Amino acid sequence: VQLVESGGGLVQPGGSLRLSCAASGFTFSSHGMSWVRQAPEKAPVWVSRFYSDGSNTYYADAVKGRYTITRDNAKKPHYLQLNSLKPNDTAVYFCAAGDDRISTICSGGVCYTDPALYRYWGQGTQVTVSS
Repeated sequence: VQLVESGGGLVQPGGSLRLSCAASGFTFSSHGMSWVRQAPEKAPVWVSRFYSDGSNTYYADAVKGRYTITRDNAKKPHYLQLNSLKPNDTAVYFCAAGDDRISTICSGGVCYTDPALYRYWGQGTQVTVSS
């Protein structure tokens, strides 16, 4: 299994970046993907996910309306568009692949997925938001 992220960098507050994740080596028909970020000395935080068939996409409340996942099909790289970036978005961003049976719990419009349930991870790409 190989997951390769790219597209990170240094951007000013309010700016945008587009991260990509190229995946191979697992069963695309049963594995969806998530993005997870980790700031220095902080625990990993789930950001967004989509299912293997692209039927549903979920976002953490902190990024909803600013981040968007796009994908053509399961075997091509997918993208995480980051807009209106803030300094507290600074983190290493990982894409992770996991079984579609991993649950996303939503309540009152706020959704959460446990990143620890994902089996396959990329090496991460650094996003730094600073003036």
